[in-house]
Amino acid sequence: MGSAHRTIGAITRAPTAISLFIVVTLGICAKFYTGAARDWVNNSLSGVFYVIFWCLFASLLFPRAAAKRIVSAVFVATCILEFLQLWHVAFLERLRSFFLGRALLGTSFVWSDLAYYALGSGLGWLWVAGVRRLEDRENL
Repeated sequence: MGSAHRTIGAITRAPTAISLFIVVTLGICAKFYTGAARDWVNNSLSGVFYVIFWCLFASLLFPRAAAKRIVSAVFVATCILEFLQLWHVAFLERLRSFFLGRALLGTSFVWSDLAYYALGSGLGWLWVAGVRRLEDRENL
């Protein structure tokens, strides 16, 4: 779905920008949630929002790229980052000492996170495709 309409101007990307705001808000809420199933929400469900965020962000940066290509690249990248959590070299540990570094790189490898990345990729594909349909309609 590589429509040329998506590159006309910032106003045409409003649905993606609004979606990013929503997903960032949901992700932060999930990371700091303190209710029932706290560990699952903080450490697993938040991974779904993380992947959706990167799908939307990549769609914003690469408006002509196919949604499948974006989602596939994000899934592979998040899986690589998950496996990097097995590597505890000094520069990565230094980055992980900051909240943003922990949020982006993670701190501990968990096999089940890959399932949440796959779920986030599927939802990210649906979200990117839906947002692009809205943006295309606005540009007509």
